[in-house]
Amino acid sequence: MKKQETEPDFFEQEAGLLDTVGPKAREIIGQDCSMVSACAARPYPLVVDRAKGSVVKDIDGKEYIDFVAGIAVMNAGYSNPEVKAAISTQLEKMVHCGYGDFFAEPPLKLAKKLRALSGYSKVFYCNSGAESVEAAMKLALWKTKRQNFISFYNAFHGRTLGALSLTCSKIRQKEHFPSIRTVHTDYAYCYRCPMKLDYPSCGIECAKQIENLIFRKELSPEDTAAVFVEPIQGEGGYIVPPPEFHREVRKICTDNEVLLVADEVQTGCFRTGPFLAMENFEVRADITCLAKALGSGLPMGAMLADSSLMDWPPGVHSNTFGGNLLSSAAALASLEFLEKENTENHVRELGAHIRHRLRELQENFPCIGDVRGLGLMIGAEIVKPDKSIDPVRRDRIIREAFKDGVLLLPCGDSVIRFSPPLVMTDEEADLGLDKFEKALRRATR
Repeated sequence: MKKQETEPDFFEQEAGLLDTVGPKAREIIGQDCSMVSACAARPYPLVVDRAKGSVVKDIDGKEYIDFVAGIAVMNAGYSNPEVKAAISTQLEKMVHCGYGDFFAEPPLKLAKKLRALSGYSKVFYCNSGAESVEAAMKLALWKTKRQNFISFYNAFHGRTLGALSLTCSKIRQKEHFPSIRTVHTDYAYCYRCPMKLDYPSCGIECAKQIENLIFRKELSPEDTAAVFVEPIQGEGGYIVPPPEFHREVRKICTDNEVLLVADEVQTGCFRTGPFLAMENFEVRADITCLAKALGSGLPMGAMLADSSLMDWPPGVHSNTFGGNLLSSAAALASLEFLEKENTENHVRELGAHIRHRLRELQENFPCIGDVRGLGLMIGAEIVKPDKSIDPVRRDRIIREAFKDGVLLLPCGDSVIRFSPPLVMTDEEADLGLDKFEKALRRATR
């Protein structure tokens, strides 16, 4: 491709990677970078065209094993025939009705399925994860008549202004934006314990800080509306807390009459095995936020709570596209498919297999400092010889894997995430991990 004077820096920065993609991809990337906001971050020059199951094909026909799933969205797999059929059937009827003002059957059917899977009696529909978090913030403020929140370091809850107040994963995300009063505290990041303690002798002191430090020094519980927590921290580094952590946070919230909100945007919809990741910890939040995989690729978010909590009157909160008919049909078909296919057991078994393979690699590649995860939400933390973070090598590994036809994404300071479609087969996982090993060898020479 002939270089244009307006060609973006992306071409110069990623020259080696661009040699691995075809001419159609390079043409589209050049046009995209000249017209689309630069705040969209792309780790490598992938131009997708089509996909099926766990395999993505780019615009020039090259195939990739996908450990990304559209950022933990395509749980039922790409081009799932049952989801496609549900979308086509609804498309023949109508796409949108303004569900906030009228009634329709598809969102109701989905609400019944969500109630059956989660146990919550009420649902509020929206369009994304950030919107579901915003709705939960508003509900907590409305119900408690309190003004403050507690969240955790390394947390990611979205980039809209309210949700951004809870987010605390990267300073760049928060610079120049005002916040709703939120106090952050330590998450149970045992591999790099911020309190320099060891589990289990620590007694889950990180969770106890809410009561022992924040409620004494920062916020009165009488002024605190809710604690927002991810069952597993996603963008913060796929950090899995010990089982006692969420139980202790739940106890503190109950004892102090503070609401507990679980952000299951990335962990929900069978990603870790059960429908909700909090089930792994035998904890039930007062409010749960869903999105990502819920719509099976179409914009869809939901906030779940019991009717005793979600009893706000008409008009307090609403939106135009929440409960969209097409998205509702896709979501219901996806959940029914995942439930029918005994996804929970498959996710547990394949997740254990991938973690085992990664731990075998860890023995031969000291740069893999930690392997952690639940189900198919797995992180490999890349480190230097002194165990400090190594984001440069992490990013190099991801780029080398891309060259070999494997899609991976970073998270946290120095982590590679593995979050494939839940329909990935053992054979696909092993092929992808074999290619990942080759990428490791090249990146660690």
